[in-house]
This record gives sequence, C-alpha cells and structure tokens, in this order.
Amino acid sequence: MSDAEKPVTADELHAYADAQLSAEDAGRVEMWLKNHPDDEAKVRDWQAQSRDIQRMFAAYRRSLPGDVELLKTPRQPEGHSWIRRSALVAAGLCLFVAGVATGHYLPSRRAPQPPVQDAALHDEASSAFLIYTSEVRHPVEVRANEKDHLVTWLGKRLGHKLAAPDLTGLGFDLVGGRLLPVNGKAGALLMYEDAAGKRLTIMVGQSDKDAITSFRFAANGPVETFYWIDDKLSYAVTGEIPRDLLRRVADTCYQQFDT
Repeated sequence: MSDAEKPVTADELHAYADAQLSAEDAGRVEMWLKNHPDDEAKVRDWQAQSRDIQRMFAAYRRSLPGDVELLKTPRQPEGHSWIRRSALVAAGLCLFVAGVATGHYLPSRRAPQPPVQDAALHDEASSAFLIYTSEVRHPVEVRANEKDHLVTWLGKRLGHKLAAPDLTGLGFDLVGGRLLPVNGKAGALLMYEDAAGKRLTIMVGQSDKDAITSFRFAANGPVETFYWIDDKLSYAVTGEIPRDLLRRVADTCYQQFDT
C-alpha cells in the first residue's frame, strides 16, 4: 500500500486542522478529504469552532502579547511557585486563543510537530463523567464529609499531594471522589454539584510526560472537557455546562492544585 493509499488517522486530521503537519503530510490529508466528505466536514467544523474561540478570547490575546514564550520558562524554586503559576495561567489563556477547538493547543511560534498523543485523556474523562455523574446513590466512593480522608487516600495512590479545589465561588460544592484507572494507572476523580443538581468532574492522572501544557479543549457531543498536563500529572475538567463557566472552573482548579 502506497503512502497515498494509507487511511488518515484521527490524530492526523486533528494535526491538519491545527496546521501542524508538514507540507507533504498536509497534501496527503487534503487528497484524503476530497474523497471522504464526512472527514472533510469534521475538519471544517473544528476550524469553525477555532474561529469562534479566537473571537471569544480576543481580549486576552490583545492584553497578553508575547506571553507564549512563558511556556519555556524553567520550573521555579518552591518559594517562587506563585510566580510560575501566574505566568502559566496567562500563557494558557494566550495559547488558548491561538489554538483550535480540536484539543491540540500548541505554541504558534514552534516549528510543526507530530500530533500530541493525549486523546485518551479527554476520552477517559468524558467516559468517567458519563458513567459516574448519572449514578444516584453511589456516584462517589468517599463523600465530601470525609474530605481530608478523601484527598489523603487519593494523593497516596497518585504518589502526589492532592487538593480538592474550592469551587463554591462558581456555584459548585464537592460531592466526593473515587479512585479510578487513568491511562492504566491509579487516578482520582472528584465530583462537584451545583444547586440545580448539575454535576462536573475533575480527573487527575499520572502522566508519562514531564511537561507543561496550556489548556486544551475537546467535546464529545454535549460533554465538554478542558484538560492540561503539569509536570507528571494530567488534569481534566468535564461537564455539561456553558463552556465559559467550564473554562473558569478549569482556571480555578489550575490555580488551586498544589504542583
């Protein structure tokens, strides 16, 4: 089978929509799209979402020129962690504008790179949300009234100190949490609920990447996820709530997690 005849993968479609392919690979994808209208429609939809998100966050982009370079800043000593965290939040917002809604927000000043192999993260987060938030009697293993025990237990399984972010300012209270597999390793799921009974989840897993990324976005029908990697932990915030509110939840979680 020649290269031109090879099926184009979902990762390649995402990378094409992100303009992250070489000219040769992009040409192969374009030939594929001419003969596969369903895939062409998906890519056009992702690109349209990208333009919508860029317009939504245009104000952030104007107020943060050049902050994309902050992603290259080395990790600061523990005493200066707040400086690093503030810088990365700003960089994340800036990069969020520059990316597209396919879930691959990469720095625009870097050379084209292979697609990020993190699709499993938001897929797992979406699946966990759908499975556990629909539970009435047993949505979590440990309830919020045992919060200290919950975060200590899950933190030990993760091998990292864990916090349960305070989302009351955004209208969500902690329901509790549970242990679950994330990428084949022990992970944590925290569940929150608002006064109307709307739930969202925060999934924390162990990452093989010693990396820092900006927020990325993925959607599975009405279920939407913002996710990122910080050092050797990956995080995903998932819900069926307005996207801007979900983004603010992700911002709050990012700032409160002790990394």
